[in-house]
Amino acid sequence: MKTESPALFITGAGRGIGRAIAVAFAGEGYDVALLARSADQLRATAAECQAKGVRALVLPADMTEVPGVREAVARAFQEFGRLDVLVNNAGYFKVVPVADMDLADWERTLAVNLTGAFVCAQAVLPHMLARGSGTIINIASLAGKKWYRHQGAYCASKFGLLGFSKVLAAELRDQGIRVTAICPGGVDTQLVRDQRDDVDFSQYMRPESIAKLCLFVAQLPPDAAIDEVMIRRVGADPM
Repeated sequence: MKTESPALFITGAGRGIGRAIAVAFAGEGYDVALLARSADQLRATAAECQAKGVRALVLPADMTEVPGVREAVARAFQEFGRLDVLVNNAGYFKVVPVADMDLADWERTLAVNLTGAFVCAQAVLPHMLARGSGTIINIASLAGKKWYRHQGAYCASKFGLLGFSKVLAAELRDQGIRVTAICPGGVDTQLVRDQRDDVDFSQYMRPESIAKLCLFVAQLPPDAAIDEVMIRRVGADPM
């Protein structure tokens, strides 16, 4: 079993920020375990990663189906022999007033954005604790720092993810595992384009900008940790 290369497990890896993160880590020599619902999109991400000389494991799964997510983590560890970095990136986003929101959309938003991060973290922790090292990066949002109209479920999930990240960091700080929450502002992704037709996406950040930040966090010396990062498009008001 090959064990010399570091390994990344990332959710929402089929497109957008997730694909950019996977490709960036592959460029730094990380084997990558890729989870998302669309097998076709995952295969496209895997091909980009493999072109950089690393192994890429395609793991189609729905974040709301907990047994499948846990099985995906187990398969990744079996394949790579180690899991050094977890990036909880999978997201669900629905723009609708609270008064008109379907309960199913509320529940799916929290299941993907918040519960999914908990499930993945809990699944990778035995492997990281056994090694005494590891990095968990939760892709939150500026919607976890301030409210936005018509984004009730999304804001609730991201505020929750920030709180979860703080607790996880406190519990793991003496065991060699770092936890960072990254809070991006506007990023040009299909997920956002599907819900917003009222913004100028030419002014939004590219997914690759978030990927570079994730790499920076993961490659910090072992004596340093970043708790939280807010990153915004240049034209937006400072937070």
